[in-house]
Amino acid sequence: MPKKAGSGESTAGLLAYLFGPGNHEEHTDPHLVAAWTPDLPCPARTPDRMTLSGLALLLDAPVDALRGPKPAEHVWHVSVRNEPDDRTLIDAEWATVAAEMVAAAGIAPHGDTQACRWVAVRHADDHIHLVATLARQDGRHPRIRGDIPRMHTAARAFETAWNLTPMSPLDQTARRAPVTGEREKAARRGLTESARESLQRTVREAAALAADDADFLTRLRDAGVRVREHHDENGALDGYAVALPGDRADHGSRPVWFSGRTLAYDLSLPRIRERFHPAIAPADLALAHTRIREAATLLARAGRAEGAGDVAALGDLLVVAAATPRPRSATRSARRRPRSSRPPGPPAPAPSTAPPAPTSRPPPALWNTHREQPVAAGHPRS
Repeated sequence: MPKKAGSGESTAGLLAYLFGPGNHEEHTDPHLVAAWTPDLPCPARTPDRMTLSGLALLLDAPVDALRGPKPAEHVWHVSVRNEPDDRTLIDAEWATVAAEMVAAAGIAPHGDTQACRWVAVRHADDHIHLVATLARQDGRHPRIRGDIPRMHTAARAFETAWNLTPMSPLDQTARRAPVTGEREKAARRGLTESARESLQRTVREAAALAADDADFLTRLRDAGVRVREHHDENGALDGYAVALPGDRADHGSRPVWFSGRTLAYDLSLPRIRERFHPAIAPADLALAHTRIREAATLLARAGRAEGAGDVAALGDLLVVAAATPRPRSATRSARRRPRSSRPPGPPAPAPSTAPPAPTSRPPPALWNTHREQPVAAGHPRS
């Protein structure tokens, strides 16, 4: 699964980190697995032929040669990883992945000898880092808009061909796996899962049971999760973040916060709010009911009484379902209003069995009984 890191302005600094020991000595055997040119010497394995500073100068050469304006942040950096439970890919397989990814991103299309310069660095079993400089060797700028979605499409092909765990979130529902540092942090603390995985489960359970924004946030706090709300300029809630107690960064000086979108694509606030409202508007339900009853009338007039009764019953079920309130847990309901103080609701109307009067209008289009509802778009960042 490709994940874009922040762009930067120091090629040498990024290479020093990727070929170094890491923040917690997590980098093991860092080395090149692929590059824009075959047989490029590896600074880690052949330091007598190539140094890190020399590699940085080669990567930066097209940027330095630009005659026009240079990119403020010319370093393109993406990590590509697979599920830890998958088999360990060999260097040759990661090299194939790297070449396909930079081609899909627009960094180095196949057969383009004047494309951007890039390298693929491996310092762990489950992922590689792609580093490129954003200037083509012919002096033009690369076209990389939409690079991550195209790379996810390429990743899905590898997942299918090599029988790997699907992790590409193109459907906006796939979970986001913990990164290597998060898993290692959980292991140091003696935990069976990372903070991200614990929060994913807790937030998903709260979202499944909640009836509105307030109920959702209350359930998170009741579960022992730290919650931070984000409000717009009018004071309306437009986002949230959660943190696991005890999970801190920067030498314990601050909690590690995860926004809903960071946890999973379907845990952003707009996507969670979709659970609070019916997928079909009441006006559309009424229209669907009318069309279904008309269809039942047509079937009855054609002598198909049994089918007409089944269709009419479907229309009545739509009305009953629309009038039935969403169930809430007894604990949440008791907090809002004592049961004894609630006025009794009106009795549900008895389903009608008599068909309406025949109509002279033409047969309805039964395949057009629902209008498509807009879906809240999620943030595309990976």
